[in-house]
Amino acid sequence: MSRNYGRDLDLNLLRVFALVAETGSVTQSADRLYLTQPAVSAALRRLADAVGAPLFARQGRGLMLTARGHRLRAEVAVHLPALVDAALAPAEFDPRTSERTLRLGLSDSAEVWLLPRLLRYLGEHAPRMKIIATSVQFRTVAAALTAGAIDAAITVTDAVPAGVRRKTLFSGGFVCLFDPRHARLRLPLTKDAYFAGHHVVVSYNADLRGIVEDLIRRPRNVRCSISSFANLGALIDGSPLLATIPATVANQIRAVRRHLRSTKLPFALQGAATELLWPGAADDDEPGRFVREAIVRIAVDSSHRAWGRRAP
Repeated sequence: MSRNYGRDLDLNLLRVFALVAETGSVTQSADRLYLTQPAVSAALRRLADAVGAPLFARQGRGLMLTARGHRLRAEVAVHLPALVDAALAPAEFDPRTSERTLRLGLSDSAEVWLLPRLLRYLGEHAPRMKIIATSVQFRTVAAALTAGAIDAAITVTDAVPAGVRRKTLFSGGFVCLFDPRHARLRLPLTKDAYFAGHHVVVSYNADLRGIVEDLIRRPRNVRCSISSFANLGALIDGSPLLATIPATVANQIRAVRRHLRSTKLPFALQGAATELLWPGAADDDEPGRFVREAIVRIAVDSSHRAWGRRAP
């Protein structure tokens, strides 16, 4: 491929050649191409120089193809229309037949509330499409998007590079998740009861700090720190531990473990917005747009469910 590019062949010359081969006349071809006759003749000379062999021979007042010209015409007839169609034809996308694989960068909380529902949606509407989910955090998402490692991301972030699109899916809102069989809380939950309890936190820094320590500036009795939300339900189930987590994540955990409960926190705690991010260059990518629109619908529905049909 690079060797052919190095020969510096202007593909417009093939368009001129195809028309002259069809008409056998420089004059007629010039009229149809809205060019002068000298311009068409010059184009044919340039193409012959690039090919390294004459393509036409004089026959009376017209032109006839040489053997090399016949071979080139046969190839051009196959490939040139396909190139023109590829450049000019609108993209055709049918989700039911698309076999596109999309790479999504997900925060671990998004894996909980988004991925199961997205896969069910694709199974119904785009059964051949595939998803590769990879982990991203606010520290790594910008690099993953700019490097082309992912097609879109769903996470919390702050600044993003120029050219990256962003759409807010929902804003934070946390609840306390617990197992009422073991953590015997009186509701509504008070600050004293909350801070007297034993807690599990999700920490990306591998320490015993969570969002409460960072935003409320008051320490808790943290008994366990884990790196993701994936197994949080299993830890809460059958234990007195309390987990302060996004309402959307709590809602998904409770959908599987129906005996768990969540309740409002005894203080205001609003986290950063969860956003959908994607490269601006992918705006017109139909499969990508199809999946992004599905993600937005799922996020809206998850937010409504988490807050009793009132999106925060």
